Amino acid sequence: MDHPSSDLCRADDAVLVLIDIQSRLSAAMPQTARAQVLKNATILAQAALQLDIPLIITRQYPKGLGNTEPAIPTQTATTIDKTTFSCFRTDGFPQTLEQSTRRQVILAGMESHVCILQTAFDLLAGDYQVFVAEDAVCSRVAANHHNAMTRMTQHKITVTNTESILFEWLEDAGHPRFKSISCLIK
Repeated sequence: MDHPSSDLCRADDAVLVLIDIQSRLSAAMPQTARAQVLKNATILAQAALQLDIPLIITRQYPKGLGNTEPAIPTQTATTIDKTTFSCFRTDGFPQTLEQSTRRQVILAGMESHVCILQTAFDLLAGDYQVFVAEDAVCSRVAANHHNAMTRMTQHKITVTNTESILFEWLEDAGHPRFKSISCLIK
């Protein structure tokens, strides 16, 4: 097939954005949701590192909400501190995306109904293709998370999952990173 579907994540056009996965904010999340987000956001970040996918990490008011959770690999990330709920409205964020020349943005982090949702809508308005890893985002209240997923789906934002993203990035079991990335989800 010469023309892959434009509805799939492509490693050569992707940017991974991990939103506000910070110590004090994550402590406020339900324990199961918090553990799932930390696990899956870490997997996405590790895969992005292996596939040379740009990684942007945002921190909402770090003085109050703390630093990025230590499990998240940050060594090659661009870290942007913010007070806006939408990352796209923070100085430096749109410019960093533009400099990457990539048009697909994968979102993970906290909270689904606030910073994830507002960022997703602003990215969509900015003509980016937006993917939200549903198993790598959460809210303090499950109903708010579900409402955010529904709203985003209704507005043509692709709600997907960590494993789908990884295998779409790989495209083929013959990919040189297939074994190391598939080990991340075992």
